Amino acid sequence: MLKHKQTGFTIVELVMVIVILGILSATALPKFFDENTFSEHAFFDDTLNAIRYAQKLAVATGCSVQISIAANSYSINRGTTCISSVYSLDVPHPSSGASDFTGSESGINVSSTSSPIIFYALGNASTDATITVVGKSISVVAKTGFVYAL
Repeated sequence: MLKHKQTGFTIVELVMVIVILGILSATALPKFFDENTFSEHAFFDDTLNAIRYAQKLAVATGCSVQISIAANSYSINRGTTCISSVYSLDVPHPSSGASDFTGSESGINVSSTSSPIIFYALGNASTDATITVVGKSISVVAKTGFVYAL
């Protein structure tokens, strides 16, 4: 007489899977559907990429580029000439072609240890800076112009 081994899940295993799925859905799913969390993360990424773009634009054009950080916004400007210390020329947005490269998000606080930050033709920055966007930080290293998220 041959014995057949039964395969399948026990009731205990099934209950444990249901409990684990319940815990995950109660904790993780609200984060996916919270609009504030999404907009905060998106604005952090936008700010990080704008600072990196300002540094790359300074290297590519050979002219200094300034990024200013305000309460809930940033803006990128160039000098009227490469040797100018007045940064009043708007930088066009690289993807949309809009006349100025600015970003803002109501209700999101942005702060900087130093503003404005100027990137020079060699890629270095005017000062070390830490930019904070809703608890996340972006660091700028003055000597190299390296921009990274902390």
